[in-house]
Amino acid sequence: MRNVGFLSFGWWSAAPGSKVRTAKDVMDDTIRLAEAAEDAGMDGAWMRVHHFEQNTSSPFPLLAAMGARTSRIELGTGVINMRYENPLYMAEAAATADLVSGGRLQLGVSRGSPESPADGPGTFGYPLPDGMTPAEDSARRIAQFREAISGAGVAVPGAHAHVPAGRLLPIQPQSPGLSERIWYGAGGNDSARRVGELGMHLMSSTLVAEATGEPLGVVQQRQIEIFRQAWRDAGHAGEPRVSVSRSIMPIIDDATRMYFGPQLERDLMGANRDQIGELDSAVSTFGKTYVGDLDKIERELRDDPAVMSADTLLVTVPNQLGADFNRVTFDAFAELKSRLMRA
Repeated sequence: MRNVGFLSFGWWSAAPGSKVRTAKDVMDDTIRLAEAAEDAGMDGAWMRVHHFEQNTSSPFPLLAAMGARTSRIELGTGVINMRYENPLYMAEAAATADLVSGGRLQLGVSRGSPESPADGPGTFGYPLPDGMTPAEDSARRIAQFREAISGAGVAVPGAHAHVPAGRLLPIQPQSPGLSERIWYGAGGNDSARRVGELGMHLMSSTLVAEATGEPLGVVQQRQIEIFRQAWRDAGHAGEPRVSVSRSIMPIIDDATRMYFGPQLERDLMGANRDQIGELDSAVSTFGKTYVGDLDKIERELRDDPAVMSADTLLVTVPNQLGADFNRVTFDAFAELKSRLMRA
């Protein structure tokens, strides 16, 4: 494990105690979160993407703004539901944001998760084609997007196009290297294997679509091994990357004790543990929260085989508490990274 970043859900609400009360607040505060993470020595600023809800939904303008205000950290999505996307327009937007950031985008994509609308993609103008499953539709769009950002020609030239005979027109702009920084949010072993075969990097969340009674880290580690073996078997060049997400609540001062203390009490009573439940008609394993002082959290993370196997740990953060609060916890996450990298 050599990278630690945050993953923000980008929620806003007028609930009591919320420091992020409007859509404008969440845009401003997400940029500030990225600046704070870089200042603390963290490695990544990642955002969730959801439509028809009060959280970040259109990532590329925000990623470009984050890129313009930072200089070092990775900027990512976890994840973009490809069923909502025009792959070629997304390729243009992604390349633009990547150029603004100096080539720091790490784009997580997937077929999506349970959502509020009955047919969100259809409402956006992308109804599910007859005879095609959501997973197949998403895979088709991902393939077209990856082809476009690789520089391949995608459009037949017209009579006045300036292109050599027999060539197709590529989308513009192009951002070199972006095609090698595409991740897929896999829920289970089969999708992890497919991601490795296709040569994308693997994102695994705080839940997996498998329930064996084993801890999340054990189930997730098996998923990681399947992915890496599939990457090797497919003969892809380079190193496959893996990120795992965890809910971590460091108690380091009076403010974090006030917010996270009740969760620690649950933990001490044995009520904070991995859970098995149902999500989107699939029985899944949901991860626990890591809470307490840094010594306690370090011990527990070292015992988590998926965390220790992945190269990137994404920490879900309470974004509604604001960038100032999270800046304090970012120092703790940077310290945890330093500790976990020691032999």
